[in-house]
Amino acid sequence: MDPVGAADPSGPPGFLTHLSLPDSSEARLQSGADGRSLPGSWTRSSPEHTTILREGIRGCLQQQCEQTVRILHAKVAQKSYGNEKRFFCPPPCVYLSGPGWRVKPVQGQAHQAGETGPTVCGYMGLDGASGGAAETQKLNFEEQQDSREFGCAKTLYISDADKRKHFRLVLRLVLRGGRELGTFHSRLIKVISKPSQKKQSLKNTDLCISSGSKVSLFNRLRSQTVSTRYLSVEDGAFVASARQWAAFTLHLADEHCSQGDFPPREGYVRYGSLVQLVCTVTGITLPPMIIRKVAKQCALLDVDEPISQLHKCAFQFPGGPPGGGGTYLCLATEKVVQFQASPCPKEANRALLNDSSCWTIIGTESVEFSFSSSLACTREPVTPVPLISTLELGGGGDVATLELHGENFHAGLKVWFGDVEAETMYSPRSLVCVVPDVAAFGSDWRRLRTPITVPVSLVRADGLFYPSAFSFTYTPEYSARPGPPRRLRARCRCRRAPGEHPPRVHAHQLPPLHPDL
Repeated sequence: MDPVGAADPSGPPGFLTHLSLPDSSEARLQSGADGRSLPGSWTRSSPEHTTILREGIRGCLQQQCEQTVRILHAKVAQKSYGNEKRFFCPPPCVYLSGPGWRVKPVQGQAHQAGETGPTVCGYMGLDGASGGAAETQKLNFEEQQDSREFGCAKTLYISDADKRKHFRLVLRLVLRGGRELGTFHSRLIKVISKPSQKKQSLKNTDLCISSGSKVSLFNRLRSQTVSTRYLSVEDGAFVASARQWAAFTLHLADEHCSQGDFPPREGYVRYGSLVQLVCTVTGITLPPMIIRKVAKQCALLDVDEPISQLHKCAFQFPGGPPGGGGTYLCLATEKVVQFQASPCPKEANRALLNDSSCWTIIGTESVEFSFSSSLACTREPVTPVPLISTLELGGGGDVATLELHGENFHAGLKVWFGDVEAETMYSPRSLVCVVPDVAAFGSDWRRLRTPITVPVSLVRADGLFYPSAFSFTYTPEYSARPGPPRRLRARCRCRRAPGEHPPRVHAHQLPPLHPDL
């Protein structure tokens, strides 16, 4: 990668000490009357404003006072017909996490004396709806053991009068006292009439499930909605929860690899494949299992077609006897256990199951919005929250630039590297900034022996702080001669996404066999 920086004529030869903008009309700092950047122009806040913000941002980074809103939902939804209401399953969930939810409000936002109860309430519905009480569900958040606030919309549905093929969920959060925190949107959800019973083809992959994607599993005894239980993880153990569901990464496993080793295997998952389920939050996994198609409460052992959304399936533990025997993943009330299947006496290549070992599989999506209002003296909503998807490093020599791609960008945003603001240019598709001089992070950079990594954040014009999952690293390059490094190189990387733990994968041991289930 090209070195970042420009040579300092007063320093030793070959050292890179600063970044500078070309002295051209295109690179001059420009701004509109409201302080926002004009399209195609570089902007930076005033020195006074930057000084105030810098102290506050340094405190935000040290104290980690961000607030995170996480929306989990299924990728597809079944349409309701007539008076029948097919509630979304699994139901959309919202998690509020981060210490910022417990920080004392800034002046002008303080709670009234004697106020008790939740500090925030939510309302969820479908985009494009009228917003009436019949189409919007109130979320009552409750605190969990891990200090996250949890809310669930159990009675949302899409009627047959709605002719859309796709829609989004809309979450509106309101703080105590009535101040609007913001409106947050889910990922796109595909509408289907009913699960496809035809053999799936890879020519139409809209409903297929790929390796590495997120899924949810639920069990519904005797097709009764009230008996629905979701595969989840609580206190380090797999459970069948009637209240909460978890998202799992579905990996194509390799029987020749060691436990927990997931070599990159792309492609769509087929029945008969060896797979492994990894909890996206805890990293806990079940042992490798063979996924089987289910029909009429039988596991079909000779089917290898691609898996589709809302299909019924079973998970067989390998190593069983040939034929239709073997053990399968099963639930017993709230416990997740193993079920001993028996061969089908009428048809070969089939195993007789019970209701509790038949699961419905569906792809899931999640979206996270992180922000901190501790610096902002404003009552304006925090939305739209910018979401960074990728970083692209460009330039070199005298100028290095970083281009941010993502969603919800606007002209009132500035890019910050740690507690250092960067000149920022806004375009409708991205934000481009000039990489700050490494000397801004310390006066003794010439003695730099180890890389310097700083978080990349966005700050709104009114001081609203948006952390991201990305960071930027300045790396010294060493020469054979003794002395300080001759040059610096830069790279950007994505840190661990908020709310998702690194893959601390280990197998969860299930209780002994329960042949009588």
